[in-house]
Amino acid sequence: MLTRHLRINDSQTSKPVPVRMSVTGPNGEYYAPLGRLSHFPCGLGEDVGGQLRLGRENWCYIDGACEIPLPSGVPLRVRATKGLEFAPLDETVTLGAGQMAMRFGIQRVSNRHERGWRSLDGRGHFLTPHAAGLEAAAEDLDCVNLLAKAHLMLANDGNTYPTLPGMLAFSGQVPAHESFGGTVIVNTLNTHPVLGHLALLNSHRAVYPIAFGQPLDTDDWSLLDWCNQCHRKNGLVVWVDAFRSEQSLGGEALLAAILGKIDAIEFDSQLRTRPLVPWCYRLWNAGIRLPFMGSSGKESNRTPLGAMRTYTNHENWIEGVRTGQTFITNGPILHWDVSNGIHVRAECGSSFEKLELVADGQVVASAKPSEQQSRWVATLDAEKPNEARWWAVRCVGGYSVLNPASLNFAHTSPVFSASASRDPKAVSDLLPCIQQVREWATSVASYRDEKWRKQLLETCDTAERTLMEDVKSHPQR
Repeated sequence: MLTRHLRINDSQTSKPVPVRMSVTGPNGEYYAPLGRLSHFPCGLGEDVGGQLRLGRENWCYIDGACEIPLPSGVPLRVRATKGLEFAPLDETVTLGAGQMAMRFGIQRVSNRHERGWRSLDGRGHFLTPHAAGLEAAAEDLDCVNLLAKAHLMLANDGNTYPTLPGMLAFSGQVPAHESFGGTVIVNTLNTHPVLGHLALLNSHRAVYPIAFGQPLDTDDWSLLDWCNQCHRKNGLVVWVDAFRSEQSLGGEALLAAILGKIDAIEFDSQLRTRPLVPWCYRLWNAGIRLPFMGSSGKESNRTPLGAMRTYTNHENWIEGVRTGQTFITNGPILHWDVSNGIHVRAECGSSFEKLELVADGQVVASAKPSEQQSRWVATLDAEKPNEARWWAVRCVGGYSVLNPASLNFAHTSPVFSASASRDPKAVSDLLPCIQQVREWATSVASYRDEKWRKQLLETCDTAERTLMEDVKSHPQR
């Protein structure tokens, strides 16, 4: 076993580029570069960064070059990936006894950057800013939002302590770290176990408390207060884990969304027992205008940064998300033009099932992909659904090149009609969620100061009136 120098270049520039890499032997044994581990933890918050396990396969992140102990005379499989717009590298080599260096190239096959698009991960946890910078570059991301959050940690003394990993790196509106042309920004994920989770981004100062509610504290606080504080600090409020909780379908986060206090809704890469898309369509049909933001939700070495990501073509990504100039994806890249009808093109490094135009939750046009030079491409031309409350484009099916355990999915943020009324059916679907919050506040919540219970109940009433008044004034479309 000799230590060899391995380098992976951008084929266009011939310069080393950060990549996700795996070198394995003929029996699948994994060879780790120096400074990385062949066996590493993959639990929640355990030594997150620089390494990745997908299924049973180990990967590592390198800055374009590494020193790696490898055997001679046996076939070695060298693989590397770099996000969605580079063709994966997959070569088999056999090293000679005195061969000390290897060179490989990875080829860009799509370039949204040249058209003014930027890619970002809306939420990751437990990485250091430097580790996030390396992984972001290797996954071809321009920006990563690391979010400090409350985390209960079982210590060696047998006690469980509340911790705030990442809080000391808080950077707000400026980068905590810059490398390889990308930025890492540290903000906060503010949470309540029932009322909801909010990512507070681009806030020039942290919004406290980071968490409230059992087991950390009583329920004496408000998500609306978080929203208002974040907006006063020029921040962006993103609804995280929407409709995921078994205890509460929407919580106070839904009330805040109805009242216009939330700027976007997150679609992450984590498994769900309750699909999010149908609920988003209900929100949009009910007139709640929340654009999508894509996030990996990375919390361990089992999730790559950018496993679900956001693309925006706005010069300022914060305003791009706020104004809905985004699409989210874990594989397919979307291109569209709406100057004369709707013209859409989807391309992906792995096969997908269909490209669809959706209006008010219903598919109104679709197209199948075909393979073109190792890429799967579909095109769709359709008239604008001018009678719809909203329309969007989505791409579904097949397995993601970023994580083979996930299905391909891409979706634009909705384009809303200027004067669309609320759909009574969608409103009726949301009213039980408000009632659920009301019942929790009345019979379950634990308050020291009753003003917080009264405030939440009043918010329930205000949100319900907001939905119902518009329905009554527009009983039919």
